[in-house]
Amino acid sequence: MRKWYPLLAILGTLAAAGCGSSEGEDAAGEGKPRIALIMKSLANEFFVTMADGAREHQRANAARYDLVVNGIKDENDLTQQVALVEQMLASGVDAIVIAPADSRALVPVLKKAHDAGVVVINIDNKLDEQTLERAGVEIPFVGPDNRAGARMVGEALAKHLRPGDPVAILEGIPTAFNAQQRRLGFEDAMRAAGMKIVAVQSAQWEQSRANTVASAILREHPGLKAILASNDNMALGAASAIRQAGRDGEVAVVGFDNISAVRQMLQEGRVLATADQHADQLAVFGIEYALRMLDGEARPEGRETPVDLVTGTAR
Repeated sequence: MRKWYPLLAILGTLAAAGCGSSEGEDAAGEGKPRIALIMKSLANEFFVTMADGAREHQRANAARYDLVVNGIKDENDLTQQVALVEQMLASGVDAIVIAPADSRALVPVLKKAHDAGVVVINIDNKLDEQTLERAGVEIPFVGPDNRAGARMVGEALAKHLRPGDPVAILEGIPTAFNAQQRRLGFEDAMRAAGMKIVAVQSAQWEQSRANTVASAILREHPGLKAILASNDNMALGAASAIRQAGRDGEVAVVGFDNISAVRQMLQEGRVLATADQHADQLAVFGIEYALRMLDGEARPEGRETPVDLVTGTAR
């Protein structure tokens, strides 16, 4: 376990943070490793589910470790996420498990944490390999193959379309690795099935922005047959835009994440398919890997976690 910072630094940093919650911390917790979970937007149900799963795991393993949970206001707030890493480093955590908002911008501060002796585990959105290599740091990725998951969703959609049908893709933040991989997976499936991709636009992972972007695409491409959204928040926005345009049943929608808000739409057929990367377990996979690294039982190779197809009838 790494050396902790002085008590005054810890207290000052925690007072400044004001946005995290700590689980399982009491006098008996002294000597246990302290792990910080740093997520993206807590306005996104996916990350709320991730946090809940991590808290449940810590309660079941209270003798093994303590947990601090943090998240940023929205997925574009890179400055705040960097600040959270700095705060957790100053507070003396032994490990950081992070879903980075950007695949490159978080590397310098995570290298700083790594160089200070903190175990750093990357979950959800993979850090850019070339940026890591230039920084001279190895940070294991524990998460799903986003390209394969998106391709699986796209293949399910293709069964409802005909070759040559025009489709559009709503991607996430373009600098995020998982956004890039999901877009590529969708493109793989659509090209293999002979579909015509007429638009690829970013909606920044956000439902309201997806509604606006999808509405514009529907106006520009009146013959559009499907929208492939790189997360379920954007799928919800696209489905709403389709309904507002009076085109329910004419334009199919697929997503990614399997949040609860999309499940009723799956049953209704307003969303045809999504991918389940098991949000309630994704942080847990990272935490378990961090514990193994702290115990000297794991190296920075990381591990691939499951991703499954979900449709309106069955997985």
